[in-house]
Amino acid sequence: MATHAATDATFNDLVEKNPIVLIDFWAEWCGPCKRFAPVFEAASDKHQDVVFAKVDTEAEPALAGAFGIRSIPTLMVFRDQVLIFQQAGSLPAAALDELITKVKDLDMDKVRAEIAAHEKSQSGAA
Repeated sequence: MATHAATDATFNDLVEKNPIVLIDFWAEWCGPCKRFAPVFEAASDKHQDVVFAKVDTEAEPALAGAFGIRSIPTLMVFRDQVLIFQQAGSLPAAALDELITKVKDLDMDKVRAEIAAHEKSQSGAA
């Protein structure tokens, strides 16, 4: 499966309409981004049930800024519209496959309960 080019105009739709979305923030001039690109593309071929998208930080600076992207490549993973993973740097193929498997296996009801509990404890601490 080919990766999607995510833009400010398409980003929300990608995340809202797909259960699992992996996003690679990259730039053409970035050496590590170029080395990670074939790993990301191979994973998209292997995991047909996951949406893979790329955000060109040069073409979409507002989108990169909205997520506080300071280093590229940065990988983000959304599951059911919840950001569950964000890490700068590239991953080897085996680590990316392991991450995708863990994302698929997540109990999202438990994740949402943990987020709610954290938010409640933070609002009480203020």
